[in-house]
Amino acid sequence: MSKTSGDWSIRVATLGELPRLVEIELESDSIFAEVGIGPFQYDCSAAQLAAAAIVLVAGKAPVGFVSVEVVDDAAHIWQLSVLPSMQRQGIGRALVAAVCDWAAAEGYIAVTLTTFRDVPWNAPFYEKLGFVELRELTPSLADIRRREREVGDDALGARIAMRLELCRRGNAAADPRPARRGDTPA
Repeated sequence: MSKTSGDWSIRVATLGELPRLVEIELESDSIFAEVGIGPFQYDCSAAQLAAAAIVLVAGKAPVGFVSVEVVDDAAHIWQLSVLPSMQRQGIGRALVAAVCDWAAAEGYIAVTLTTFRDVPWNAPFYEKLGFVELRELTPSLADIRRREREVGDDALGARIAMRLELCRRGNAAADPRPARRGDTPA
């Protein structure tokens, strides 16, 4: 998988890049201080990234990444991070679109995630991409939220789980827009 978007390409991460991706997450986390959040008690490790279903990166030299797990038969965005100097250029959006493409190709019908509800580059960003807040959680999403509370994430700000239903267009990859009543495959 390699897609070009802007001046960067979206591709599968190599094992050798995983330590750099941990550094990117830590750098990306620093912007949460602007809204009074942090430091985080729990960040991803290279070992956790290696165990992911897929890790996609943006750039020949990575400037951002997304780590995806499988949770309750859905692709689950575990972590999305972009270097602060590269944010607001569409990289995060391109990474999420690549996850949707991968998820559809793998046969998943949805993408889920958990995030901060009131941080502008968290839930509001995902809402613009078509994600909706879940009122009822699947068993594994409920476990993820419980663990987030246990490690103190909820003390930093209100957190929610979100889901994006994937639309299939013929045999092509998913359209990352939410399904609407009356939509039919092309």
